[in-house]
Amino acid sequence: MNTILITGASSGIGKATAQRFQSKGWNVIATMRDPAVSDLAELNNVLVTRLDVTNSASINAAVSEGINRFGAIDVLLNNAGYGAYGPLEAFSTDRIRRQFETNVIGLLDVTKAVLPHMRVRRSGTIVNISSIGGQITFPLGTLYHGTKFAVEGLSEALHYELEPLGIRVRIIAPGMIKTDFGGRSFDFAMDEDLTDYAPSAEAMGRLFGKLASNPSSPDLVADVIWQAANATDDQLRFCAGPDATDLLDRRKRHDDATFIGGIKALMSE
Repeated sequence: MNTILITGASSGIGKATAQRFQSKGWNVIATMRDPAVSDLAELNNVLVTRLDVTNSASINAAVSEGINRFGAIDVLLNNAGYGAYGPLEAFSTDRIRRQFETNVIGLLDVTKAVLPHMRVRRSGTIVNISSIGGQITFPLGTLYHGTKFAVEGLSEALHYELEPLGIRVRIIAPGMIKTDFGGRSFDFAMDEDLTDYAPSAEAMGRLFGKLASNPSSPDLVADVIWQAANATDDQLRFCAGPDATDLLDRRKRHDDATFIGGIKALMSE
């Protein structure tokens, strides 16, 4: 029986993926900062345990506990993360560091903790949740897009690095999803004194309202993750959601000026 370790499994994409894999007969190591909030432990073959991607001790403990319980980790899903939006000037250095430590450094630390196990076995798949925001950008997303562009780059480089060792790397790029990304997974900063950025903030609100008018479900993303985790070819990137496919196809077809001009037009409508 195969085993997947999932970070950020308390809700949204992480929880839907845990349920998807468990329903397919997999063992699931469902990790999160506060296991007390989860009902996943009620499912058979699911271990719910604490893992904070910004805490190395919790990472190592969760990986060890998962291997001790199930014997192996076949797939790692790096899902934990959040979005910081707002003018760069509005963010303190601590908040800037928190965004990168969670979305990038945390992902790398979890991957490093699992890699020795996969390397010895010459087998495994690492699935990293990126975003359409890892290939295109929206206003006031300097920090969030910076982290997701980093996830795209480090994942592609790891693809080269790990393929000779029998370890596959996959990147999932969801579009707008029905999750709490706009709630506890969203960090918006705006200083009332920074009035110069108010028009951009209003434009961002209009743009997000249009893009989020028909979001995909977390279950759809879980289906794509299932496909990516079980694929036997060397496909690196997987889109999740019709809006993601549409926007990323447009990005490939157009030059910078044309594509960015289209985003600006959406903001002004």
